[in-house]
Order: sequence, then C-alpha cells, then structure tokens
Amino acid sequence: MTHLRVDLLVIGFGKGGKTLAATLGKQGRSVVLVERSPKMYGGTCINVGCVPTKSMVYRSEQRRPGEDGVTAHADAVAATQALTADLRAVNYDIFDPLPSVTVLTGEAVFTGPDSVSVGTADGEVTVSAAAIVIDTGSVPVIPDIPGLRECPVAVTSAELLERVPRADRLVVLGGGYIGLEFASMMAGFGTEVTVLEHHSQILRFEDDDVAASARDLLERRGVRIVTGAAIHEVSTMGGGARVSYSVDDRTAVADGDTILVALGRVPDTAGLGLDTAGIRTASSGAVVVDEFLRTSLPNVYAVGDVNGGPQFTYISLDDHRIVVDQLTGAAHPRSTTQRIAVPNCLFLTPPLARVGMTEREARRAGRAIQVAVSPVAKLATVPRARIVGETAGLMKLVVDAETDMILGAALLCHDAHEIVNLVSLAMRHQITATAMREGIYTHPSMSEFFNQLLGMLR
Repeated sequence: MTHLRVDLLVIGFGKGGKTLAATLGKQGRSVVLVERSPKMYGGTCINVGCVPTKSMVYRSEQRRPGEDGVTAHADAVAATQALTADLRAVNYDIFDPLPSVTVLTGEAVFTGPDSVSVGTADGEVTVSAAAIVIDTGSVPVIPDIPGLRECPVAVTSAELLERVPRADRLVVLGGGYIGLEFASMMAGFGTEVTVLEHHSQILRFEDDDVAASARDLLERRGVRIVTGAAIHEVSTMGGGARVSYSVDDRTAVADGDTILVALGRVPDTAGLGLDTAGIRTASSGAVVVDEFLRTSLPNVYAVGDVNGGPQFTYISLDDHRIVVDQLTGAAHPRSTTQRIAVPNCLFLTPPLARVGMTEREARRAGRAIQVAVSPVAKLATVPRARIVGETAGLMKLVVDAETDMILGAALLCHDAHEIVNLVSLAMRHQITATAMREGIYTHPSMSEFFNQLLGMLR
C-alpha cells in the first residue's frame, strides 16, 4: 500500500477542482487530484455536459434541408466524441508541467477527517492532506416510476449523447433545461419528440410570456409538449417503450424508441464515506457548506454541484476562487454572498438566456418597475437576426422605475448566451438602463437591441 501526504487533496476532476489543483500546483504546493473514471478527466462539462450537448445542438442547427437526419445525427455524435476525447486529453495534460501534482484514477473513500483511500488499478493508495476539496459533481435523478428502472431503452442525457442510430421517436420525461435542450436538439435531427412535463407550464420560473414564446418556438420545431402530465408507468414493448400518463384525470400514452429521463440532478456523494469523516450532508445528499464553502470540518471544502448550489460550470469556477482565498489566507476573502447577477442559458434554437429578476418576481417583491418586451421580429434595429435568418423569440428587460437600474432580463434570441453577459455586467456594476439605451454598439449586432428595446419601457 502506498501512502501520500500532501498539502491539498482534490476529489473530482471538475472545473473548480482541477483549477484549484493547477493553481496550487503552480505555487509549488503538493497536490493529489483523484478522478474515479478516465472517461471523466476534465469533469462533467467537457465530457457529458455543456460541451457535448452544445456541440450536438450546433450540429443539429447545421443540418441542411433534405439531409438525412439519421446520418446527420451519427456524424454529429462522432464529431462530438472526437471533440470531448481531445478536451479530455488536454485537461489531463495540463498537469504534466506541474511535478508537485499527482493524478490518481480510482474511487476515493474517506477513512478519517483528513484522509482517503483510493482504489487504483495498481493497488490501494492512502492520501492524507492538510486541506481537502470535494468536487464530485451531480448525477441524474431516476425516480421510482413503475417499470422505468427496468426499461432497456430508458437513458440519461449522458447516455443519449452517445446513442446511435438516432431514435425515430423520443419521449422526454421532464420539461426543464436538460429535457427541453435535448428535445430541441433531437427534433433538429428529425426525431419525433414528445415532452411530458408534470407542471402546468414548461419553464415555470419564467414569466408567462417568455415561457409561451419558448413553447411556441419548440412546437414550431416539431416538439409535442404535454404539460400537467402525471406519469404512471413505463412499459417495455418490442424495441421501445410506452409511457402511461394522465392529464386532468384523462389517461393517455406516449410511445418511443428511446425514453430520456430528464427529471433533475442531485449531488453525487454516495460512497464517499462522508459519515466516517464527520462531514454533514443535507437531505438531498449535498455537502453542507457556509459562504466560504467550508464544510462541517474546517479543513474540508466542497465546490461545484456537490455543495447543492447552482449547477453551472462557471459557478464551480467561481467556487475555486473562494477556496483559493481560504487556502492562501487572502486579506479580503471572497464568498458566495458577493455573487450578483449570475446569468444562465438554455440552448434552444435560438437560446434562452436570463439574469436577475423576472417581471413576476419584481412585482411580488413590491418593486416599482418598468418593463420593455418585444418579439425579436419587431425590433427594426436588430438586423443581425434577419441576416442570420433567426428572427424567432422574445426580448424582455425589467427596470427599477426609481433607480433606473436593470433588475433582470429574459432573452430568447440569436446569440442570447453572449448578450446576456452585457446585461449581467451592467447589473453588477450599476450601469443604468439609460446608459445602456444610449450606448454605442457595433453594427449589425444583437447587442443593438438595447437602443430600441430600452426606449420601449412602460
């Protein structure tokens, strides 16, 4: 048995963990980074999350009229797998010039408050560390729906990314971000898609007009959306499956060659031995942390999805900054309480990006507000949308009527994932709506929408 004693142990190769390992390794600190699967070097994002899904979305958008969808899908899967393999190698190789960093491949289990055991292909390795960072991410929720776990064609999003040939019929369980993104993507490859959503509206946290616009966009892409659906059973039949559900006490079925289970993700903490170490977890399995990402043990931190925070790669990156401040004794350490106007994006075609408060949230909070909203097609000063042939969608801004500060935005439009960052930056640095309206932007660009839309505040 090999024993290593180091300054920092990182469990998980995610964005926050690998960046921490590299940062402290460059400072000459001794670091061990543990990843249980060689297929996950670099973390969820580049292997089964952001990068491959957006690669598939992009390639579904590039499918030419008349091009066979099965072939286009197979080519997209092959290209995406090559992309992720390349990124996986790049991420693993970033530690080559850092002699103080050791990467171990194997399952890590806590044996005490400052030590773990790692089962590697070459035998067991025990690691003791002055500081430990947990970055094991999250896993899909597989609910106890009768027949679902036994269904051979029921898959998670990670499995669907590699599944060829393309399904002719796909039933998506869940109308959240993952479900809708895959629904839009697969429809782009010619698959017949049905989405079953339990709630009365998809994107229920969005304003009604935004959610309705997104639904219209998806339906025009060929996606069938059923809301208020209570799923009762999944039955395997032939080479596919049948999902039995009801809406308002009326029973119905949806048949598919493949069933995508997209009902959320939970922190991946099973098997880590957190109880042995005395690390507290919530009922969801999330590692409980404070605003400095410290766990119930002063030497152990948790970053990324595993701590129960927002499940975004860029949050994990920001988590690493907070932990670096703790480990290096920064005079003014950052914390999660300093995060303001964090944007997010659902990569439909076109994407839906949002930041800050919705109109509904602002009114419920008692804010005096002005709202500017318009279909993209009616914004004459945004010719970029017409140039690229993407005039679908809606753009909406919510502004504080008293301070002229932007409170939030929902942008369902071409390049929304880029221009939402301008809104976020304005909110973070208290740039007024008037200043954004009177700004000078490149032409033709989507950011020109500020000039016209903010003149429509009511």
